[in-house]
Amino acid sequence: MGKRIISQARGHGSGTYRVRRSAFRIRPRYPVNLSGQGTVIKMLNSPAHTAPLAKVRYQSEKGEDVFYMPAFKGMVEGQNISFGMGEAKPGNIMALKDIPIKNSVYNIEARPGDGGIFIRSGGSSGMINRNSETGVFILMPSKKEKEFNPMCRATIGVIAGSGRLEKPILKAGKRYHMKKAKGKLWPRTSAVKMNVVDHPFGSGRGKNPKSKVPKRNAPPGRRVGLLSARRTGHVK
Repeated sequence: MGKRIISQARGHGSGTYRVRRSAFRIRPRYPVNLSGQGTVIKMLNSPAHTAPLAKVRYQSEKGEDVFYMPAFKGMVEGQNISFGMGEAKPGNIMALKDIPIKNSVYNIEARPGDGGIFIRSGGSSGMINRNSETGVFILMPSKKEKEFNPMCRATIGVIAGSGRLEKPILKAGKRYHMKKAKGKLWPRTSAVKMNVVDHPFGSGRGKNPKSKVPKRNAPPGRRVGLLSARRTGHVK
């Protein structure tokens, strides 16, 4: 007897296909009102993030407070970082309009005050490419240029953890635990290698799947393959 295919099981929302809430207990972001200086009081490992996180203590309107940010390459505990002032040194958080051209930046805000959402994975960084009357243009890790509001904040430097993908995974158990931390599906079984009762693409000589484009009103068990495909067939 067959069982529910993976797309049906994922839609059910069981713990197997959900991210553990405890993995995301830390939310790195800039406080809305940030000025003066802060001190890195601790470096943390978070299973939900590809880079180490830094716990920063700063002076707020209510007194001493803390926030979390992705650590930069070369950061150490006890280091002081500046907010919106001083020279453009690694770790300082400044508005894009105040950062000189050709500096590496990361954790960039999409809108002023949102806390930072762009370029947050380990080892990545963007570069201030040019300024214009409308905004600041940054060369993203994808080698494409993106325009930002000059008042958006960013951290100067390169995110730590650049060698993460270079280290070989020697055991299957290591990859299992890495994927489980983020609720990812692993290992992925090819649909055409399944039995006919386990997937619409299952069985068949030559392992050629049937039509990869499901009908618009197909039920979840049949809605697999190229959903709402713009075109089909070979590219001429």
